[in-house]
Amino acid sequence: MNLKNKNVLLVGLARTGVSTIKLLDKLEANIIVNDIKDEEKLKDILEELKEMKNAEYILGYHPENVDHIDLAVVSPGVPLDLPFILKLKEENIEIIGEVELAYRLSKNPIFVGITGTNGKTTTTSLVGEIFKAADKDTYIVGNIGNPVIDTVETTNEDSYLITELSSFQLESIVDFKPKVASILNLSPDHLNRHHTMENYIAAKANIFKNQNNNDFAILNYDDKQVRDLSDKCNGQVIFFSRREKLDKGVYLDENDNIVIDIEEKIVLLNKNELSLPGPHNLENCMAAIAMAYVCEIDLEILRHVLKTFKAVEHRLEYVRTLHDIMFVNDSKGTNPDSTIKAIQSYDNPVILIAGGYNKDSDYNELLEIGKKNIKALVLMGETAPLIEECAKLKDYKTIIRVNNMKEAVEASYNLARKGDVVLLSPACASWDMYKSFEVRGIDFKDNVNSLK
Repeated sequence: MNLKNKNVLLVGLARTGVSTIKLLDKLEANIIVNDIKDEEKLKDILEELKEMKNAEYILGYHPENVDHIDLAVVSPGVPLDLPFILKLKEENIEIIGEVELAYRLSKNPIFVGITGTNGKTTTTSLVGEIFKAADKDTYIVGNIGNPVIDTVETTNEDSYLITELSSFQLESIVDFKPKVASILNLSPDHLNRHHTMENYIAAKANIFKNQNNNDFAILNYDDKQVRDLSDKCNGQVIFFSRREKLDKGVYLDENDNIVIDIEEKIVLLNKNELSLPGPHNLENCMAAIAMAYVCEIDLEILRHVLKTFKAVEHRLEYVRTLHDIMFVNDSKGTNPDSTIKAIQSYDNPVILIAGGYNKDSDYNELLEIGKKNIKALVLMGETAPLIEECAKLKDYKTIIRVNNMKEAVEASYNLARKGDVVLLSPACASWDMYKSFEVRGIDFKDNVNSLK
């Protein structure tokens, strides 16, 4: 892909945008950088980019004239239905994302793509650790926080890119084709962006649209919406299930052993030997097992990593125990289904810290299921009144509204008794109060560790 002297419009100065600009500059493209934020709000990023020779900036508004653009590269956070994006489409100017651009510029590494509503980061991290332990040239990239574009100059056909992919990233896929693609689960999320569940599922399904019979699609049999996508797969479909004994795939037997039954029947290990807790993590591990198996990873290495892998930061991350009260950071629980999975990981009473940026989510199922073990709700952020209203209809008795994380942690600690779990799992994005879920999780941990 030759971009020398091509006019490339880069929309969105997020982390992937900065990495993309730097590579485009090396490729001697003429870069037009656009962001709706003004120069003052972007000053730190602009300082980092001051050495770029071939970049001009349109900041604070979107461009009106796009006639001279050869290619548009859009950051994941930019909706594809903005008026000027639609104008680009009308002008037949190709619009792609950073993942697609990296795929076209790369030297044919092996992509392992992982998506789904929940569990992406844990599964991507786990698969990455398995491949590293097998001494593969492994890069853990994508929505997990490491731009794919950063690997273009260092990877080759012997490299494995274990790639977490969001629906936003998959919306702009054109040619991208992972050797192995997995959809872990599907539940309503980001409907403020995608508008309908059908659009959201279609974006996720882009992960395997370019696959052929030499590729693999790893799908959750227990999730009907995922299972139904198998009809659209051109690759070899491998199901995993924690509920059903499959004719072919990865499943549990009657003794709770995880079985790989693809080319031959292999009893890998018992589910109780897994290091990660909870039924949702059993599914994540089964998906990882299927991905590792089709990539011919040594089974002893696979067993070892499954037994020793530690939870990723901000995903059911143990923080500390104080007076027999356990504090857990699940800041990456950014939608109701993710929080349901979090509370179901514990048998003990839970004091749930929730609330944040409104993504038009429905909290009824979470609060109905949560009645089994949520002892109290501590609510913060933009969605606090919405969750409180729903919780009152479900007859929750203890609901506290707070203004910040310090108040949330202190209120939860005062409510908790021996054996309780204080769980930050907001069921919402962080953007009303924090730059990211990582910053939110760190704030939680800092306040928990400050408790006397």
